[in-house]
Amino acid sequence: MRTIGVLTSGGDAPGMNAAVRSIARTCIFNGIRVMGIRYGYDGLINGNIYEMNVSSVADIIQRGGTILGSARSDEFMTEAGRKKAFNIIKDFGIEGLIVIGGDGSFKGAKALSDMGIKTIGLPGTIDNDMGYTDYTIGFWTAIETVIDAIGKLRDTSSSHGRANVVEVMGRNCGDLALYAGVAGGAESIVIPEEPFDIDAICKKILQGRKRGKRHHIIVLAEGAGKASELKEELQKRTGIETKATMLGHVQRGGSPCAYDRILATEMGNKAVELLLEGKSALALATQRGQIVDMDITEAVETTNELNQELYSIANEISI
Repeated sequence: MRTIGVLTSGGDAPGMNAAVRSIARTCIFNGIRVMGIRYGYDGLINGNIYEMNVSSVADIIQRGGTILGSARSDEFMTEAGRKKAFNIIKDFGIEGLIVIGGDGSFKGAKALSDMGIKTIGLPGTIDNDMGYTDYTIGFWTAIETVIDAIGKLRDTSSSHGRANVVEVMGRNCGDLALYAGVAGGAESIVIPEEPFDIDAICKKILQGRKRGKRHHIIVLAEGAGKASELKEELQKRTGIETKATMLGHVQRGGSPCAYDRILATEMGNKAVELLLEGKSALALATQRGQIVDMDITEAVETTNELNQELYSIANEISI
């Protein structure tokens, strides 16, 4: 194999740059040309590709976002679009492709693999909604971002005696809300995987107020409801002023934490090794502290499971 391409697709996640850096430098170390593909599958279809060198990835390990850019591509979803992408890959002499992204990105990689292009997928999403891996690139940095916001909201909520509903990302997966809620000391955590009892939340707020507590933080995953609606209902039932804060896309930004940088670096290096071994249609994962690979279709089809033990602990300690 003489040339490997790399692209980032879907929502950006802190640590993607660290993965791109690792891929590029591992390729160069092994005498392999590395081609950066800008703006995901859309850039691939349009030939927005350039050759990378050591300097191309200098000073990016600490940067959030992705230097390659990311974009969604409706054209790639069509057979004609994928055929166009295949021809572009051939025109640029790319023999292996590494895709960093979520489920949709992996499906694109599998489609290209079925057409004869060797592909490897790296999980990059802050939601941690890919059930085949313990953690995705960007997840732990997003947790730190949410924790920082919770701490600041607690300061102002305590000053005014308020409750605050903090809405975080996670349409179908409550991992970000759960982990950040536990680490941030939230009194209530609302996630899509578990039904929630609004009366129990109200009771907890009122009990806290009776013992002199001047704040109450509720972390809400976006897939479990809207912060604005929950805030109104809590305020109506408890009589305590309640604010709603939607953190939005700030959760995707920021310098990646050490864990995400290391995870991305290990995965990027391993992805190149697998391609050089002739492997294809694989997804990389971290399982019990080890980097492993598995069939990419199996990875996409693996259902994400809630950490029930952590959820139970959260309920026990937030009395």
